[in-house]
Amino acid sequence: MKRTEYCGLIRSCHIGTEQICSGWVITKRDMGGIIFLDLRDREGVLQVVIDAAKVSEEEFTLTERLRMQSVIYVKGKIRERSHDTVNTKIETGTVELVAQEIELLSMADKLPYSVDDGDTVREDLRLRYRYLDIRRSQMVSNLRMRHLIQKATQDYLDNKGFIYVETPILCKSTPEGARDYLIPSRVHQGSFYALPQSPQIYKQLLMVGGIDKYYQVARCFRDEDLRADRQPEFTQVDMEMSFVEQEDIWEHLENLFKHIYKCCKGEDIGYDFPRITWAEAMDKYGSDKPDIRFDLPIVDLTDIARDCSFSVFRKVCDGGGVVRAINAKGCAGFSRTEIEKLTKNAISYGAKGMAWIAYREDGEIYSILTKYFDEEEMKKLLSAMDAMPGDFILFCADKLDIVRKTLGNLRLDIADMLGLRDKNKYAFLFVTDFPQFEYSEEEKRWVSTHHPFTMPYPEDVQYLLTEPGRVRAQAYDVVLNGIELGSGSIRIHRQDVQKIMFEALGFSDEEIEERFGFMVNAFRYGTPPHGGFAFGLDRFVMLMVGADSIRDVIAFPKIKDASCPMTDAPQPVDAEQLHVLGLDNPIRGNGAEEALKSKTKYDTDVEAIATLARLSFSSEEMSELKEEMNRIIEFADKLSTVDTTGIDAEEHIVPMKNVFREDVVESEFTAEELLKAAGAKHDGYIVVPRAFEEGKEE
Repeated sequence: MKRTEYCGLIRSCHIGTEQICSGWVITKRDMGGIIFLDLRDREGVLQVVIDAAKVSEEEFTLTERLRMQSVIYVKGKIRERSHDTVNTKIETGTVELVAQEIELLSMADKLPYSVDDGDTVREDLRLRYRYLDIRRSQMVSNLRMRHLIQKATQDYLDNKGFIYVETPILCKSTPEGARDYLIPSRVHQGSFYALPQSPQIYKQLLMVGGIDKYYQVARCFRDEDLRADRQPEFTQVDMEMSFVEQEDIWEHLENLFKHIYKCCKGEDIGYDFPRITWAEAMDKYGSDKPDIRFDLPIVDLTDIARDCSFSVFRKVCDGGGVVRAINAKGCAGFSRTEIEKLTKNAISYGAKGMAWIAYREDGEIYSILTKYFDEEEMKKLLSAMDAMPGDFILFCADKLDIVRKTLGNLRLDIADMLGLRDKNKYAFLFVTDFPQFEYSEEEKRWVSTHHPFTMPYPEDVQYLLTEPGRVRAQAYDVVLNGIELGSGSIRIHRQDVQKIMFEALGFSDEEIEERFGFMVNAFRYGTPPHGGFAFGLDRFVMLMVGADSIRDVIAFPKIKDASCPMTDAPQPVDAEQLHVLGLDNPIRGNGAEEALKSKTKYDTDVEAIATLARLSFSSEEMSELKEEMNRIIEFADKLSTVDTTGIDAEEHIVPMKNVFREDVVESEFTAEELLKAAGAKHDGYIVVPRAFEEGKEE
């Protein structure tokens, strides 16, 4: 073995023992005859002492020429550090390894960037060299937490009688939801498999098959636009149970998440998960995934506004809209800049503007609304908002969906301004009773809010074909800190209800048979009532470690255009590969090769740069600018590969000193001389043309 113990696990109990440690060199300090190395592996860092008197000349010379991130093997004895050299920043800071043997296992080349400075390096560069980025202690910690969460999950489900079953990766395309990733078949040319968006259909069929408790850590694929908490391929913990009702599943999920938290954080969640309906969440928080780490509820003022003196509010109410507001407690001191920022944000969310009241500590009501509300109306308004001196109230009046969206986002903006979104605080809740359908303006039809296999409430089944917007689903989400962890529902287990559901979605009998015939037919042969849930493992880990993106908790993620900077995937394939699959090749002959050549390493968004800089360029100038920016970035990347080890930082590239001149009058000008160049002058003064005429407003 090239190791008797991990570097990061050496402790005082190892003093006096002989140990073998292997890892990556992260720092080197040459003190002349003695060299100190910091050696890192996945468990941490250990100081290694190379004394020229205790190793061979060859080994000492090897150490002198070691580059950072080279891999070495060190055999020696553990000794206690002297009191004045103890490093309290690392777990191994009281001990060190005195080398007796050193072996170079792999010499590192010049690095594209300093691994230890990874947090400050551009993400695209880190992802291009992801294998280096993974060496960072933070990435190791994130991946370890991912492992612990997955293990705790599986241990809990195993102990509860669930059976782990793998479902197919090559599936039938059932286009209802996000876009599928399609895989062409060589054997059945012209036909395609789809990568699974979820194991939904298969896990329901497992219930038909009598596997009454199923789970899987499943890989899923969705061809959709990326964001911080979304990837084209992701991992979800999927589960399904037979002979259950919603309450049974909620109890199971709450216990599961409490178990995971206890195992991974070492702490108890000492509260029952709150439950709130979708309608309540939208009205109170403006979101179906509310962040309840802080209060700031939305209050409905429509009834008051309908009869007030302010015509803007009355007009909105008369048109079927609503007036709602948020009371930011203790924020009457918001600066003009802060208020303007909130107003601009409100407009960006779809509102026409933002009315507000600053209820000053001295009792003064500072607001334009004082012009339109009499004293009695203002008292009524403040009472409805539970307003006290020192509070700041902001209003939104518009259509219901715009008001919900605007105030829901402003609520988060205010929380960020006040520092109320503590990453170390975890607030779980259930959101229940989602609408069965939502109307798609793009498709001009009703679509499933979750998926077409969700059971409506029994009393709402009658409305499936006549009033789909009225139907409530037995569907629920688990939300953590304002992020949807996962969704679940009681499933349709009756063939007749499933058929009506498909009809409500606009599917013909032929389409039902073509897309879902195998599933509908399965329901003919005895299907137990069942329900389930799935949560995103990546999202959960992201929240548990306090990361800003799920890319930080996935070993090899994709970037926003769904490409991999490290492998340069996806790429065109050659004509022969396409021919075998029976596909027409849009890129023939050397075209594929040319496409590969044209695929640049960098893709600078010059349009965004131009917009931010408020500059206008022609298409030709845009192209030139893009090339120039790409060259600059490429040059910067080359600079980052330069080994500056042992070079002291300089304040200036060349020596500099201050040079002062004496104040000497070199020339004098008369007033006449100075006025010679003036366009207009009068009585020894320069005359500035009048920009505005009196009595006129511009």
